Amino acid sequence: MPTSEVPVSLRERKKQRTRQALAETAVSMFTERGFEATTLDALVDAVEVSKRTFFRNFRSKEDVAFTAAKQLWDVFLAALDEPGRTGPLVDVFRDTMLAALERMDEDWYRRFPATLRLIERSSSLDGYSRRFCAGVQAEIARRIGDPDRLELRLLVEFFVAAWNCALAEWLPDCAPGELPECVRRAFGAIEGSLRLAR
Repeated sequence: MPTSEVPVSLRERKKQRTRQALAETAVSMFTERGFEATTLDALVDAVEVSKRTFFRNFRSKEDVAFTAAKQLWDVFLAALDEPGRTGPLVDVFRDTMLAALERMDEDWYRRFPATLRLIERSSSLDGYSRRFCAGVQAEIARRIGDPDRLELRLLVEFFVAAWNCALAEWLPDCAPGELPECVRRAFGAIEGSLRLAR
């Protein structure tokens, strides 16, 4: 992921390392032991930080488990605001997601599939994911135009559906280089899917 040219202070670097250690350890422990079975005490003990430090970085176990997904959507929303993101919105959404995926590093491509599998296995994480997704969809619509406009809300739903189809195709093997192609195929199928007849 591109880094800012502004030098990062030692304190900020330490904070980033702590966040990363918590996120990586959480995904590893939740995968190994189960999300519900892993206590917050066990997580902070494994990383050797206090609960206070944990809550300075994350709001909950769900929040830390969802770090990789949040990283992607933060980058997506930032890319959506970049100059030149114009044209048919379905193309804008596809190209913005491809740009966001390009900015993800190797570590993210390792953690993200594990996060998706955790969501599949945990009802509380699934519920958290749905609420987060609804918030992101509302934010996308707000940044693009009138969030109450039916056509825009539908298009954002199509975008999310295409993204979920791309993930379903990618998830079994999870080769990093294949996710962008899965996205292109899913978006390419939108128009044809609307013309299907019984």
